[in-house]
Amino acid sequence: MWRARIFDFILFFSALAIAVHSRSLEVHTNLFLKALFLFWVFSTLYHHLRVVKKTGSTNVDYGISYSLSFGIFAGPLGLFIFETIYRFTIFFNRKRTKTADPEEFWDTFYNIGSFSLAYSAAYYLYNLLLPFFEPLPLGFWILLFLLVVVSSFLIDTFLICIFRILGDVNSVRDALDFYKSRSLTDMGKTALTNGLLLLFIHDAEWGTLVALFLLNYLVSLSFYSKSQSIQDKYERDKFEQMAYTDFLTGINNRAYMDLKIAELSQTEEYIGVVVADIDKFKSINDNYNHSIGDQVIRHFTKTLKNYLNANDSLFRSGGEEFTLFLRNRSYSQCVDLVERILRGVENSTVEVEFASEIVSISYTSSFGLYFYKISDQVPLEKGYIYADHLLLESKQDGRNRITAVNGCVDAGKTVLVNN
Repeated sequence: MWRARIFDFILFFSALAIAVHSRSLEVHTNLFLKALFLFWVFSTLYHHLRVVKKTGSTNVDYGISYSLSFGIFAGPLGLFIFETIYRFTIFFNRKRTKTADPEEFWDTFYNIGSFSLAYSAAYYLYNLLLPFFEPLPLGFWILLFLLVVVSSFLIDTFLICIFRILGDVNSVRDALDFYKSRSLTDMGKTALTNGLLLLFIHDAEWGTLVALFLLNYLVSLSFYSKSQSIQDKYERDKFEQMAYTDFLTGINNRAYMDLKIAELSQTEEYIGVVVADIDKFKSINDNYNHSIGDQVIRHFTKTLKNYLNANDSLFRSGGEEFTLFLRNRSYSQCVDLVERILRGVENSTVEVEFASEIVSISYTSSFGLYFYKISDQVPLEKGYIYADHLLLESKQDGRNRITAVNGCVDAGKTVLVNN
């Protein structure tokens, strides 16, 4: 961390040296103070709309910066004054609201130095290249866009140096990926905004300048609100997914099964309710360990999923117990499917590492299948209970078998044994 702090101060004092070397402001003091106040107010106001992205251990703020136009207008000294006032305003505001990072104070010197250096370079390039671009059609705007690209490259380079010191960037590819994260659309927006600000401030059109700041703020606020809504929805969906997903297998859990039962209970469709589990699963845990047992459960899950289609549902309803809802099938089709699953499980093995050796584990499974038409008299919850009882019969009758009942006709039980 101390090397990062040294780099921060190298940037800061380099920017300070350039500011002092420039000796004076590029504009009259009264004009500078008016512009400084406006840029400070709206930059501070706009700051909470910036997008923050976590890169390794560092937070990176993205958003439109007004420093390019102010730097070209006021020169390196004026730019350094603006960046110092603005960055420390943000720091003290974050301290006040208790949102400051632990290293926020030292990072403030980095922000002052990096932005002052980047936009001071843009200032010198602007004065050097303007005579060449001015005669060209849209030459001013092409030059502004070029300056945004150059200053963005410099700022990204400073960040990459920090990331390299902190260990967040470890290869050339990482650095190139960071450079590529810049959006040409965002750079074009920055060039347009700063170009208009520069034109208005040179002509001292204060009303138009304020109107542009307000327009930019309102547009940014709108985009920020939409972005927050999308982020909030994503987080809600992610939380819901976590709440309804089994952490071991990645399929839906019992809580989601209860929701699905409530949903399907409103229908009157024919459905095959299957409850299945792994035979003698406790002996697998006892003979090996629970980690091996988890691998067997995941293998069983994958096997079950391979036989299902998009209309079917699979849930982990207990430790090694799973529930399947088979839809849009006849009774005989449900029986045939479960029989194929039964055989598929018995004929497969799980390759695991145990005691520094690769071990093949074979296992079997048992199933209870209840097929019927959902109704008010027999809701899906009751159909699940019937299927669970049929699974128990399969276990009691010797395991590795299916016990099935067609609840739509009085046909008794069907017992299929995998011999």
